[in-house]
Amino acid sequence: MSDPVLAELGQATQDYQAAVEDYDRETARLLGVNGTDQRCLELLLGSGELTPRELAERLNLTTGSVTVMLDRLERLALLARAPHPSDRRKVTVRITEDGARRCLDLRMPLIEEGGREVAAKYDAAQLALVIDFLRTVTDIQRRHVDRLRDQPSPGR
Repeated sequence: MSDPVLAELGQATQDYQAAVEDYDRETARLLGVNGTDQRCLELLLGSGELTPRELAERLNLTTGSVTVMLDRLERLALLARAPHPSDRRKVTVRITEDGARRCLDLRMPLIEEGGREVAAKYDAAQLALVIDFLRTVTDIQRRHVDRLRDQPSPGR
């Protein structure tokens, strides 16, 4: 593959990533939360419920930071804590019905319009290739996030 094609792909990927970050920032603003709070809500929308420890691991936060975040999101009525169904020493966290509705009200126009436009422009084989590409670059990105997390912060 030629360098100009890879350079164009790199630029297109950066442009997409910037657009996602801009979108996430605006939805966080409209929800009245910060970026980490929003990511927590995304995780809960996708999984139904998680423990605070699972959230800490997925968000790369301390359990103390997660507790502060959960307190904040609970005050905003975006999530609720409940006793764990099988371990009374634990709690589970889930997004509230109102929280899910508020998040989905912001996301659904993008999801619906994106689905229509993509389906109209690409066939199933092309979309399979795009899915494979996205999974590949996501794996690469995650590996490099892990690599960066293993490096000490300046001043530590």
